[in-house]
Amino acid sequence: MPVVVITLGITGAFATMSMQSTEKSSAPKIGYALNAQGACNIPVNCDTSGSQTCRLNGVSGPQAFGKNAQGNCNEVLYRPAN
Repeated sequence: MPVVVITLGITGAFATMSMQSTEKSSAPKIGYALNAQGACNIPVNCDTSGSQTCRLNGVSGPQAFGKNAQGNCNEVLYRPAN
């Protein structure tokens, strides 16, 4: 019986760690694209990881960036997985 309890505990720990890793690998984040005046203020749904950069109109629009603590748009973001 103690072996079963230990096995279940270890399995639960690995499952929890696996779920946490998946959540952190691709977190949603709002990015911003430039408007006609050059201000970075058009909100776009993006992710923090991926393979394709986040863009305003999917694949062909202007690139969207995340804002840093100073409000500058310079953080590369990625297209959300659908």
